[in-house]
Amino acid sequence: MVLAVGTDSGTKSMDIFGFDDQTGGVIVDRAIPRDEVTKNPEVVIEELRRVQEKFGELDCIVASSGYGVPLKKAEDAAVEEVNLATFITKKDLERRLKIVGLRELMMTMRKANDLNIYFSPGVVQLPTVPEYRKANKIDLGTSDKVYTAALAVKDQSERLNLDYRETSLIAVEIGFAYTSAMAIEQGRITDATAGTAGFPGYMGLGHMDSELSYALGNTNEDLSKMSIFQGGAAYVAGMDPLQTSTEEFVKRGKTEERRGKGYNLMLESIAKDITSLLPTIIPREIILSGRFTKIPGFMNDLTKKLEKLFKNLGQTTELVNLKTRGETCKEAAEGAAIVANGIAGGKHEDLAENMRIKESSGSIFDHLYLTDKYIEKLETFKR
Repeated sequence: MVLAVGTDSGTKSMDIFGFDDQTGGVIVDRAIPRDEVTKNPEVVIEELRRVQEKFGELDCIVASSGYGVPLKKAEDAAVEEVNLATFITKKDLERRLKIVGLRELMMTMRKANDLNIYFSPGVVQLPTVPEYRKANKIDLGTSDKVYTAALAVKDQSERLNLDYRETSLIAVEIGFAYTSAMAIEQGRITDATAGTAGFPGYMGLGHMDSELSYALGNTNEDLSKMSIFQGGAAYVAGMDPLQTSTEEFVKRGKTEERRGKGYNLMLESIAKDITSLLPTIIPREIILSGRFTKIPGFMNDLTKKLEKLFKNLGQTTELVNLKTRGETCKEAAEGAAIVANGIAGGKHEDLAENMRIKESSGSIFDHLYLTDKYIEKLETFKR
């Protein structure tokens, strides 16, 4: 029997999900508001200890690790690795951005020797993605996107009675801040367009025109990381994503011309995220997950757009909603628990081995092809 737990640090909440692989029973399914974690990261440690006290020693806990740390026990991770996985400026530290809570949580986890916590990689640290696809990329998908991919591989494998090495799909996560899409061939992530490097999401503008980044950098002395959490579909619709529910965004986007600009941008951006991966994969399925997939009206419109896209391309590709056992947690948290189970030698060991998560390596700045003076400046984020 293996007791495994995973955490997913989302924009709105920190999700904790765990299960017993002998009975399949869920041992924890809790979402802690992200603001609460930012104020007091210890609440996550307290919850993990509560679960361990109730069910016995947890064999493995895979912790959401920002942009990623090569797989290792939290106590073995260097401070510099945590800093890079959550990299922000000193001014943003003082501003107490939400990612500060994740950094402080990771630092606390390094000292929680009574818990078997592991930090895990982002997509850019996986050996299954060819080097040339990593060129000048940092955010090919944060650690939680790897968790979503793991759940998607398990899902397709079980539904279609396939070996992990026979799975073929594009995993799409439509989240509150960003959208991500990952090409998965033979049960391994081979390509991705995700987060800040993808097309516009609900909150974030995604990849940025280089001229805009140059203009912003030279007109704002204290440019904050918050700049990449704006400009997305909600803003184009003239709506504040922090004051507007996703359901209202969809409802008004379908009926009001001004709001429709943002709504159509979001639908089209998801199609573009998927299309950008088609040169590297012809998927058996598109597996969809994330907050927006719970909204029927949105899914109806997205399904029509994607079905039209694949019809025009002359391809037959099934669209599937990713299922999760969590009643509270999102899909990535269950995926993290599956990875944890595999690391601990449980029933999903072959899945984790096939994804080559244990072979992850390097840092987020390893694949930049810029002049030395620029790369040297980036080293300051380690401190």
